[in-house]
Amino acid sequence: MIMMLNATELIKAHAMTDVVAIIPARYDSTRLPGKALADIHGKPLIRHVYEQVMKSSAVSRVAVATDDIRIADAVEAFGGEAVMTSPDHSSGTDRIVEAMGVTGGDIIVNVQGDEPLIEPAVIDAVVGKLAGDGEIVCSTAAFRCVDSAVYTDPNAVKIVLDKNNRALYFSRAPIPCYRDGDFDRALIHVGIYCFRRDFLEVYSGLAQTPLELSEKLEQLRIIENGYGIGVAVTGQGAIGVDTPEDLEKVRELMS
Repeated sequence: MIMMLNATELIKAHAMTDVVAIIPARYDSTRLPGKALADIHGKPLIRHVYEQVMKSSAVSRVAVATDDIRIADAVEAFGGEAVMTSPDHSSGTDRIVEAMGVTGGDIIVNVQGDEPLIEPAVIDAVVGKLAGDGEIVCSTAAFRCVDSAVYTDPNAVKIVLDKNNRALYFSRAPIPCYRDGDFDRALIHVGIYCFRRDFLEVYSGLAQTPLELSEKLEQLRIIENGYGIGVAVTGQGAIGVDTPEDLEKVRELMS
């Protein structure tokens, strides 16, 4: 009989007990400035994200990494932890690398700061995937596509996996090509990442790669340099807040 271990048990089995979730959040969003502080039923958006992450059974510490004192003040006002970082970072990952110098952690979880509906079970699954596979340096999540419009939308990133649920490629294009039209086996990427700390330190020094620049997908830098990314296939995705319309949709869903 095969015993299935949950994320917490896997972490303990691999002597990785310090899992830190870092939520990168900046004020100057192009399409929705100040969205981290946008009100959703009496709480700023960033608080909803923080509280969802706190529900994860795998995470031992949660911090928001920001370059804006307004966000830091809001986080500290509800009792959360905020780490001030440089305003010059080009990506959320770079911001996390700086913040982990303060937070520590053997495993670092990058949770997007604009997903107030992120499921704790998804976080647990991604952490468990990394803890249970010693041949990967990073893990992320995906869900099955059920909408042809999503399958063809370049804003929805698709993933192709090998037999061990490791990523072969990420693309904005509709991949793989289902010539029979049966697109519902396609996988849509969920923007959450879990890293081994030592790899994050290596990753921060890697130059951008051709496919990364072509697709505008930062995770391709990992694959192009020969590292493995594990993927936890979950039952649900996450709704990010990028526009005023997204914000209203989330408010309705949470009402």
